[in-house]
Amino acid sequence: MPPKFLRRSRVRTAGRCRKIRSRTEYPQLFHYSMNPPIEVSAGLVFRDGQLLITQRRAGSHLGGLWEFPGGKREAGETLEQCLARELREELGIQVRVGVRFDTVTHTYPEKSVRLEFFLCRLIAGEPQPLGCAGLRWIRPEDLDAVAFPPADARIIERLKSTPTLWQTPA
Repeated sequence: MPPKFLRRSRVRTAGRCRKIRSRTEYPQLFHYSMNPPIEVSAGLVFRDGQLLITQRRAGSHLGGLWEFPGGKREAGETLEQCLARELREELGIQVRVGVRFDTVTHTYPEKSVRLEFFLCRLIAGEPQPLGCAGLRWIRPEDLDAVAFPPADARIIERLKSTPTLWQTPA
Protein backbone atom coordinates (compact mmCIF):
# COMPACT_ATOMS: atom_id res chain seq x y z
CA MET A 1 0.00 0.00 0.00
CA PRO A 2 1.41 3.44 -0.83
CA PRO A 3 2.40 5.80 1.97
CA LYS A 4 -0.42 7.84 3.49
CA PHE A 5 0.53 11.08 1.73
CA LEU A 6 0.21 9.34 -1.63
CA ARG A 7 -3.33 8.14 -0.91
CA ARG A 8 -4.77 11.61 -0.58
CA SER A 9 -6.92 12.83 -3.42
CA ARG A 10 -6.93 16.47 -2.38
CA VAL A 11 -4.21 19.06 -1.90
CA ARG A 12 -4.35 21.88 0.64
CA THR A 13 -3.70 25.34 -0.80
CA ALA A 14 -4.04 28.56 1.15
CA GLY A 15 -6.26 26.96 3.80
CA ARG A 16 -8.63 25.36 1.28
CA CYS A 17 -8.70 21.90 -0.20
CA ARG A 18 -9.08 21.38 -3.91
CA LYS A 19 -9.25 18.27 -6.00
CA ILE A 20 -6.14 17.26 -7.93
CA ARG A 21 -7.00 17.68 -11.58
CA SER A 22 -4.08 16.10 -13.43
CA ARG A 23 -1.01 13.93 -13.10
CA THR A 24 1.18 16.74 -14.40
CA GLU A 25 0.08 19.05 -11.59
CA TYR A 26 1.55 16.79 -8.85
CA PRO A 27 3.43 13.93 -10.56
CA GLN A 28 4.97 12.70 -7.31
CA LEU A 29 1.51 11.69 -6.09
CA PHE A 30 0.97 9.40 -9.07
CA HIS A 31 4.44 7.93 -9.52
CA TYR A 32 4.12 5.32 -6.76
CA SER A 33 0.92 3.73 -7.99
CA MET A 34 1.96 3.71 -11.64
CA ASN A 35 5.44 2.25 -11.04
CA PRO A 36 5.89 -0.07 -8.07
CA PRO A 37 9.23 0.37 -6.29
CA ILE A 38 12.26 -1.46 -7.66
CA GLU A 39 13.36 -4.03 -5.08
CA VAL A 40 17.03 -3.70 -4.19
CA SER A 41 19.08 -5.72 -1.73
CA ALA A 42 22.16 -4.06 -0.18
CA GLY A 43 24.86 -5.46 2.07
CA LEU A 44 26.61 -3.98 5.07
CA VAL A 45 29.94 -5.80 5.02
CA PHE A 46 32.23 -4.99 7.96
CA ARG A 47 35.89 -5.99 8.42
CA ASP A 48 38.40 -4.80 11.01
CA GLY A 49 36.22 -1.87 12.09
CA GLN A 50 35.59 -0.74 8.52
CA LEU A 51 32.59 -0.89 6.17
CA LEU A 52 32.74 -1.77 2.48
CA ILE A 53 31.24 0.77 0.06
CA THR A 54 31.20 0.89 -3.73
CA GLN A 55 31.09 3.75 -6.23
CA ARG A 56 28.40 3.87 -8.92
CA ARG A 57 29.65 4.03 -12.49
CA ALA A 58 29.59 7.39 -14.27
CA GLY A 59 26.66 7.63 -16.65
CA SER A 60 24.40 5.44 -14.51
CA HIS A 61 21.57 6.70 -12.29
CA LEU A 62 23.31 8.62 -9.46
CA GLY A 63 26.66 7.98 -11.15
CA GLY A 64 29.76 8.78 -9.10
CA LEU A 65 28.02 8.50 -5.74
CA TRP A 66 29.04 5.91 -3.18
CA GLU A 67 26.65 3.22 -1.95
CA PHE A 68 26.39 -0.03 -0.07
CA PRO A 69 27.04 -2.93 -2.47
CA GLY A 70 24.08 -4.87 -3.84
CA GLY A 71 21.58 -4.68 -6.65
CA LYS A 72 18.14 -5.35 -8.11
CA ARG A 73 16.25 -8.50 -7.29
CA GLU A 74 15.53 -10.78 -10.24
CA ALA A 75 12.33 -12.79 -10.67
CA GLY A 76 12.24 -15.90 -8.50
CA GLU A 77 15.01 -14.72 -6.16
CA THR A 78 14.75 -14.01 -2.48
CA LEU A 79 16.37 -10.78 -1.31
CA GLU A 80 19.11 -12.79 0.39
CA GLN A 81 19.85 -14.78 -2.80
CA CYS A 82 19.89 -11.52 -4.75
CA LEU A 83 22.45 -10.00 -2.41
CA ALA A 84 24.76 -13.02 -2.47
CA ARG A 85 24.60 -13.08 -6.30
CA GLU A 86 25.19 -9.33 -6.68
CA LEU A 87 28.22 -9.34 -4.37
CA ARG A 88 29.67 -12.34 -6.20
CA GLU A 89 29.13 -10.72 -9.64
CA GLU A 90 30.11 -7.14 -8.78
CA LEU A 91 32.89 -7.70 -6.24
CA GLY A 92 33.99 -11.32 -6.63
CA ILE A 93 33.31 -12.13 -2.97
CA GLN A 94 31.28 -14.71 -1.11
CA VAL A 95 29.27 -13.54 1.89
CA ARG A 96 26.97 -15.03 4.47
CA VAL A 97 23.85 -12.87 4.42
CA GLY A 98 22.67 -12.24 7.96
CA VAL A 99 19.79 -10.38 9.53
CA ARG A 100 17.88 -7.57 7.88
CA PHE A 101 19.19 -4.28 9.28
CA ASP A 102 16.61 -1.90 7.81
CA THR A 103 14.22 -1.24 4.93
CA VAL A 104 13.99 2.11 3.16
CA THR A 105 11.59 3.16 0.41
CA HIS A 106 12.67 6.27 -1.46
CA THR A 107 11.12 8.05 -4.44
CA TYR A 108 13.37 9.78 -6.94
CA PRO A 109 11.80 11.89 -9.72
CA GLU A 110 12.22 9.05 -12.24
CA LYS A 111 11.62 5.96 -10.06
CA SER A 112 10.98 4.53 -6.62
CA VAL A 113 13.24 2.04 -4.88
CA ARG A 114 12.72 -0.20 -1.88
CA LEU A 115 16.12 -0.94 -0.34
CA GLU A 116 16.52 -3.90 2.01
CA PHE A 117 19.77 -3.67 3.98
CA PHE A 118 21.33 -6.83 5.41
CA LEU A 119 24.29 -7.38 7.71
CA CYS A 120 26.79 -9.62 5.89
CA ARG A 121 29.89 -11.55 6.81
CA LEU A 122 32.74 -11.85 4.31
CA ILE A 123 33.40 -15.58 3.80
CA ALA A 124 35.80 -15.73 0.84
CA GLY A 125 37.56 -13.49 -1.64
CA GLU A 126 39.02 -10.02 -1.59
CA PRO A 127 36.64 -7.39 -3.03
CA GLN A 128 37.50 -6.22 -6.55
CA PRO A 129 35.61 -3.52 -8.51
CA LEU A 130 34.25 -5.90 -11.19
CA GLY A 131 30.84 -4.25 -11.63
CA CYS A 132 31.39 -0.81 -10.10
CA ALA A 133 33.67 2.20 -10.59
CA GLY A 134 35.55 1.67 -7.33
CA LEU A 135 35.42 0.42 -3.78
CA ARG A 136 36.82 1.34 -0.43
CA TRP A 137 36.69 0.42 3.24
CA ILE A 138 35.64 3.32 5.49
CA ARG A 139 35.51 4.00 9.21
CA PRO A 140 32.52 5.55 11.02
CA GLU A 141 34.15 8.99 11.06
CA ASP A 142 34.42 8.88 7.22
CA LEU A 143 30.66 8.53 6.61
CA ASP A 144 30.04 12.29 6.46
CA ALA A 145 32.91 12.85 4.01
CA VAL A 146 31.48 10.49 1.38
CA ALA A 147 28.68 11.40 -1.06
CA PHE A 148 25.85 8.85 -0.80
CA PRO A 149 22.45 8.81 -2.57
CA PRO A 150 19.58 10.45 -0.63
CA ALA A 151 17.96 7.04 -0.06
CA ASP A 152 20.89 6.02 2.20
CA ALA A 153 20.57 8.95 4.64
CA ARG A 154 18.66 7.04 7.35
CA ILE A 155 21.04 4.07 7.16
CA ILE A 156 24.05 6.35 7.52
CA GLU A 157 22.55 7.92 10.65
CA ARG A 158 21.93 4.46 12.13
CA LEU A 159 25.48 3.39 11.30
CA LYS A 160 26.91 6.47 13.02
CA SER A 161 24.82 5.88 16.14
CA THR A 162 25.53 2.13 16.48
CA PRO A 163 29.24 1.65 17.24
CA THR A 164 28.83 -2.07 18.03
CA LEU A 165 28.17 -2.78 14.33
CA TRP A 166 31.72 -1.76 13.48
CA GLN A 167 33.23 -4.41 15.76
CA THR A 168 33.83 -7.46 13.58
CA PRO A 169 33.30 -10.73 15.48
CA ALA A 170 36.19 -13.17 15.48
